[in-house]
Amino acid sequence: MRIVLFLLVGVVTIVTWSTAYAQALRFQPQGAVAAGQGNAFAAQADDPSAIQYNPAGLAQTHGIQTAFGIVLLGGSIKTKSATGLDTRGDFGGSVSFPPPGHTYLSANLGALGLQRLSAFTIGLGLTSSFGLRIRYPIDGPFRTAVTSAELPLLTVKPAIAYKISETLSIGVSADIHTFASFLGEGHVEQKQISSGPQGGAIELNGTGTGAGVTASMLYTPMRNEAGKPVVSIGLVYRSQAVLPLHGALLVNGEKVADSSTDLVLPQMVTGALAVWPIRSSVREWKVEVDVEYVGWSSNRNLDVRLSNGGTIPQPQQWKNVPVIA
Repeated sequence: MRIVLFLLVGVVTIVTWSTAYAQALRFQPQGAVAAGQGNAFAAQADDPSAIQYNPAGLAQTHGIQTAFGIVLLGGSIKTKSATGLDTRGDFGGSVSFPPPGHTYLSANLGALGLQRLSAFTIGLGLTSSFGLRIRYPIDGPFRTAVTSAELPLLTVKPAIAYKISETLSIGVSADIHTFASFLGEGHVEQKQISSGPQGGAIELNGTGTGAGVTASMLYTPMRNEAGKPVVSIGLVYRSQAVLPLHGALLVNGEKVADSSTDLVLPQMVTGALAVWPIRSSVREWKVEVDVEYVGWSSNRNLDVRLSNGGTIPQPQQWKNVPVIA
């Protein structure tokens, strides 16, 4: 068994709205090797993190392998109101805690003694590919909209890959998005201050589980004399997933009503091309470009439905975006 431990240490500062706008709730770094290449990894995908980046790439792994790591995430968020007032927020502290992390385990069935099934490789991943943790001053200019928000989402990804030939493999994974008690508060949470002179503390929270699927392909038309890829093409499709969230509306810590809403995670399509101009036993140099289409417009609103018959409207105006790595 090969065990790889990765610690990703990053200081992230959102310096423009366009950065936050493009990725929204998505957190891309889910493997040290991939993060070190700007997350351009879907056409390489040759370690257990292929479970996240391109499940078909699992067919390239040998034996039993595992990899895990965390990301130390810090920085600040700066906003400017229509009147020109600057406000700064953070990720719940100087460093977000608990830090986002990932764990992967892969096993070729041949290595498990099933030689007739050696073309199959299975895997299991635990990732934090979607999430949010922000905090703003309680006396800030938009305190009646939000003072803090947290989405400690855990994604469980069982995966399987099949090696059709030396040049082509396919893969699929289930994407189960849920919450866990050991991650943050264990639920999605939004806090704000009510308008008016009293300024009561309002909290909305909820938990739920939703599922999607990832299907992918890896095509390697050219290899070097050692059998390693020198040209590789990856295609990945991730379906939309809907999380029905159920929780409560609290005012000054007291429950007022049960609440529910639906969080829509977007479908994504990725095309990737990797070329190794140099690849030998001594050194290698790879050039890869990954282009993604992220369908954020499917998240039209986060309207909160209350058990007393009321609705708290929260319209969203997100747009579909391309992401290039």
